[in-house]
Amino acid sequence: MARCTAPVNGHRTASGAANCPACGGRSRGYSSYSSYSSYIPSNSSSSGSGSYSGSVGSRSSGAGSRSSTKPRWSRAKSTVVYTPAQVTALTPIRNSIEGRVKFPDLRDVFLCHAWDDRKGAAKVVHDLLEARGVSVWFSEKDVLLGSPLLREIDKGLAKSRVGVVLVTPAFLKRIDGAGISEKELSALLARDLLVPVVHDTTYDALRDVSPLLGSRSGLDTSEDSMENIADKLAELVAVDDCTKPEPQIA
Repeated sequence: MARCTAPVNGHRTASGAANCPACGGRSRGYSSYSSYSSYIPSNSSSSGSGSYSGSVGSRSSGAGSRSSTKPRWSRAKSTVVYTPAQVTALTPIRNSIEGRVKFPDLRDVFLCHAWDDRKGAAKVVHDLLEARGVSVWFSEKDVLLGSPLLREIDKGLAKSRVGVVLVTPAFLKRIDGAGISEKELSALLARDLLVPVVHDTTYDALRDVSPLLGSRSGLDTSEDSMENIADKLAELVAVDDCTKPEPQIA
């Protein structure tokens, strides 16, 4: 009986199988083996293994791009990541901020909040931003006792780069009652200078009370911690790079 030469010569090609005295008549059966052998890894950088690894990498990077990304204003070494929806929402605000760099004396942030939050969530946001070098207009420290509140609010709005509105259950009640927050919002909504930060409530609840404000996208503590939100706001208002002169092309 003829002996199979596969242990010596192999059958990875049709000709190899055809030349085998034992398997020559069954060379077609080895076509599937020949096809499978093309996926066997080798040490070559152009091997099937390399291609497979690349495809896994592509799938991984694709999933990452759906879940997180970095905006153009984020510094190269920054570890802060954003969802694509956040980048879309914050980009027009960043554009407006960059358009105001010619006013160097502006505060970075005007913090709009409900009175009931002044010693709670609003104070937390204020402290986190200040710890990151962000200058914040905050009623608790910027409105002196006896000063006209509405006038001080107008001054704070005029001298700030961007408004951050802290949307809480107390804030929703304030809007519904047409309190001071309503006046602040009307000025902030007139320009692309408003970042809603939703905390302990939802955008659906906000839309029920203020459809106009609810139509704006922003940040949400159900998706990010307050610390991460403060990081994103600090990056958003950082304009030192914007003040550098454009390089001259020779």
